[in-house]
Amino acid sequence: MTNLFLKKNLNDLVASLPDERKKKAVDFIRRCYNTFLDLDFSLLEMNPFTFNTDGNAIPLDMRVEVDDTASFKNMKKWNGIIFPQPFGRRLYPEEQFVKELDEKTGASLKLTVLNPRGHIWTMVAGGGASVIYTDTVVDLGFGAELGNYGEYSGDPNEEETYLYAKTILDLATRRPDGKPRALLIGGGIANFTDVAKTFKGIIRALKEYKEHLQKSNTRIYVRRGGPNYQTGLKLMRELGKELGVPIEVYGPETSMTKIVPLAIDYVKGR
Repeated sequence: MTNLFLKKNLNDLVASLPDERKKKAVDFIRRCYNTFLDLDFSLLEMNPFTFNTDGNAIPLDMRVEVDDTASFKNMKKWNGIIFPQPFGRRLYPEEQFVKELDEKTGASLKLTVLNPRGHIWTMVAGGGASVIYTDTVVDLGFGAELGNYGEYSGDPNEEETYLYAKTILDLATRRPDGKPRALLIGGGIANFTDVAKTFKGIIRALKEYKEHLQKSNTRIYVRRGGPNYQTGLKLMRELGKELGVPIEVYGPETSMTKIVPLAIDYVKGR
């Protein structure tokens, strides 16, 4: 909204007020609007506001809503507001860690634990891709074995990706039970996320969890495309030999969800 448009509409809005209150009313509404923008409100409602004896505008009742995707830039301004969880669900410590990580970056890092004892885990790039991978696992009848739902996107840096990957690996390799486990490192074809850069963070975490991956009998399936994907996939292929952990690597020439039935067959013991 331009200042000219805002000024014109405000003048129309306060036209019925006494002349001595018009200027202060316009100034008050304009400052509310600037605050709305600055704090990334999605709603600001006053019902009503009035004027005190000094002629200043005073809200008698106010309601605001904030956009939680702006937490990374406004959490200090919001004074550490805590967003309620859906249906009163308590966060796992790992979910809380990723949530705090997400709030500190302009990238997107999301994690929901579905089944801590699951045998199929995902580390998916992109919100849309994460839904597709999850739906595919469920459609193939293995939803009960799905350990998590989540995604990383928005070009997170290497350190952020490392911390995110380490959190998922810690969950995915706990309590080895002798049964095969699969980790899907998938995604579509990125527009601007540097695949090689994010894979470096993932590779750091995989190296750190080498023994855990071996003990939990985990096989890794990779499918990715986008900027520098050739370099990223090459790093993954070389890593499999170094770790002694089976890693199957596919590029954009392979359909995005092909690795899902492969992982399920492995978990089934085929």
